[in-house]
Parts: sequence; structure tokens; C-alpha cells
Amino acid sequence: MPERLRVKKFINRPQDAVNETVAGALLAHEDMLAPITGAPRALRATGAPRAGKVGLVIGGGSGHEPGFFGYVGRGLADAVAIGNVFAAPPPDPILAATLAADGGAGVLHIFGNFSGDLMNFEMAAEMAAARGVPVRTIVTTDDIASAPVDTRAARRGVAGNVFVFKVAGAACDRMLPLETCAGLALRANQRCYTMGIALEPGASVDSQKPSFRLGAGDMEIGVGVHGERGIARAPLASADGAADLIVDRILDEMRPAEGDRVALLVNSLGGTPKMELYILNRRLRERLRARGVQVHRTLIGHYYTSLDMAGVSITALHLDEELTALIDHPCHSPAWTQP
Repeated sequence: MPERLRVKKFINRPQDAVNETVAGALLAHEDMLAPITGAPRALRATGAPRAGKVGLVIGGGSGHEPGFFGYVGRGLADAVAIGNVFAAPPPDPILAATLAADGGAGVLHIFGNFSGDLMNFEMAAEMAAARGVPVRTIVTTDDIASAPVDTRAARRGVAGNVFVFKVAGAACDRMLPLETCAGLALRANQRCYTMGIALEPGASVDSQKPSFRLGAGDMEIGVGVHGERGIARAPLASADGAADLIVDRILDEMRPAEGDRVALLVNSLGGTPKMELYILNRRLRERLRARGVQVHRTLIGHYYTSLDMAGVSITALHLDEELTALIDHPCHSPAWTQP
């Protein structure tokens, strides 16, 4: 089978892809999402802001759909800033989102640990503070393959964002104060563990070429969500073998006690269908049950992608009583709705 040198995509002009994605999302979810005037790449929840409530602002580059706008809505984020593909949003849309989310109780920023996001969210927070809006920041660092445990602060923030957004959004929805919401989001991040494996790289929107080369009999271990190579390459494994590789790394770091509970995210990186995700989930549940770990909630599907990469990431959130209640809190957004 010849190597694919160019991947076909349903796009018009590459330079219009992000704006057209946002336009399509607004039309599909007009009951949940609304544009922010003067900021084309910033959206708010239709019910935001709410007086007296901490505002939650999330954001990052495009290419992760339904991240990030998929997590805007009741019980989740109040506003989002959207960048180019795999690129941080500039400070101006982040500021616009922050002001649109402000209900008078301060605003919480949550985003992944990437240099552009760190710089631009910091600038926007300073501009918001100059306008009298206090901002707290939580940077997600759940990718266990990207740095050793003793340098966790250097790790990337990937699909664990989904659980951190959920915990923070629930805390804000319960009208808790800013410092409490930030502390709960931080705890969720510290108890989130994610690792990914790719079978095929994703293809750039601009060039429509794969971001790296991967042999027909190989898989890439520890991939990022911006088209980065992984930390290792190995012969292609079975579904059970791939699940074992990931769950071994997660359990080794999490070190759960018998009877502990987790929330589990079996996430397609873009090109992996639900059939394969369910096969992987079967093995993950077998392994967790053998370890005495209870799965409290499972999400399976496209939650935090990397364009059309064929691959999976597994995220486990090590729950405690408070985090469990926040994960179970009702929410309504394009990507996650529960009563």
C-alpha cells in the first residue's frame, strides 16, 4: 500500500477554515453559543455572564474540535478564545472573552501548558486586571508522556482539559468564590493522567500533508495533540496490547488504592472510530477491575482531537468525594451534556 503524501479534506480555502468552523458551530449550537461583538474568534455561552458568579474562560488553538468551544455552556465555561490551528489565541480575543464572562466575582482562566497560550493568557489577564477584573489562572499539565513526574509543571495539557473544565465549570456554577474554584481546578489537574498512541499522523490543513512519517507496521507512543512525534516508536500492537501499555503507565503514576474511583475518557484523536474506542475500553475496564479501581463515569468518543490523527488518548481522573460531585454536576454544552 503506497504512503499517503496528501490527505483529502472537506475544506474551502485553508486560510478560511477556522473562521468557517466557528461560523458553522454558531449555527449548529445557537441555543448554547453566541458571538462576542468585535471579537470574531471569541464566543460566550448564551446565558453568560451571570451576576455574582465566577466566570470561566477557556481557550487554545483550533484543530482539537470539539475543543474548545464544545465546552462552553451551562455548568462548563462561560466564554472561549479560539486561535489558528494548533496556535494560541491572541490576547485581544482572550480579553474579550474575559470581559464577556465577568459577572462581578472574578474570572478563572484555564488552558493547556504551551508557550504561546502562557504568554497570551498572561497578557490578557493583566489587561483585565487593569479594567478591574481579577483573574486566576490554572495551566493544565496532564500528559504523562511529555515530561517526568518530578517535572510535572513542564508537561503538556491535553485531553485532561475536558475533566478540568468540567470540575471548574461545576464549581463556578455552584457560585463558589474565585479562590475555591481555582483550587478545585488545580486539584483536578493534579489528579489527571493522560497518554496517547497514534497509528497514523494527522494532516495539516494548509499543506494537507501528514505531520510526520510512520511506517505501516509501527505505532507512535506518547504523541502530543499538535502533530508532535511521540516519545517512542514501537511495532504495531493489538488493541489489548496498546491499552495495557497506556494503563500500565497511568496506574504506575496514579498509584490508586483498592476501591478508589476514576472518571475515564477514551478519546479519539480524530480518525479513530468508536468501534475501536469501545474495544480499547473493554480492556481498560478489565485492567482497572483487576486492580480494584472502580470506574465512576466513562466518556468515549471525539472529545479532544488532533485534526484527523488516527489514534487514541486515555485520561483517568483520580476522584475524591468532592471531585466526584463536580463531575456529576449537570451541564449543557455542544460536547458534553448531562442532566
